[in-house]
Amino acid sequence: MASNIEMKARVEDPVALRQRALALNPNDVYVLEQVDTFFHCQTGRLKLRQFADGSAELIAYQRPNTQGARESVYYRTPTADGAGLLQALTASLGIKTIVRKRREVMLVGQSRIHLDAVESLGDFMEIEVVLEPDQSASDGETILADLMQKLAIASEHCIAGAYADFIE
Repeated sequence: MASNIEMKARVEDPVALRQRALALNPNDVYVLEQVDTFFHCQTGRLKLRQFADGSAELIAYQRPNTQGARESVYYRTPTADGAGLLQALTASLGIKTIVRKRREVMLVGQSRIHLDAVESLGDFMEIEVVLEPDQSASDGETILADLMQKLAIASEHCIAGAYADFIE
């Protein structure tokens, strides 16, 4: 089990936000095309995140659907056979919704900044502060607040929930 402190926000000017994010660390940047298939489950959320090369990761997580900083507890299991796992999960649990996005990832210390172009929803950003075993949620919230300030993300732009909630 791993945990992070995260937030999501709607982005009005993705080009300006990208420039502010690159100023924090222009070296650790990569782009991913992702398809997240959410499944029906009894507790939390369960999604299969598929990548263009056919690999995937199954992610089970729990977090509150609150606006702003929130703690997420998650399990990630990688697989080389994303299509096969998708078939098995679809047959046994059923698909709840599918989210398609282009994600630009920038690494800043122990944090990941995601600039997301989400199909049918628009532009968003997410910050995830990956907590070390000896760190508290409060430590992560402090790091998150600092990054939000450096990126000029106003709290009123923060959104609650997941992209899947807006697609449903």
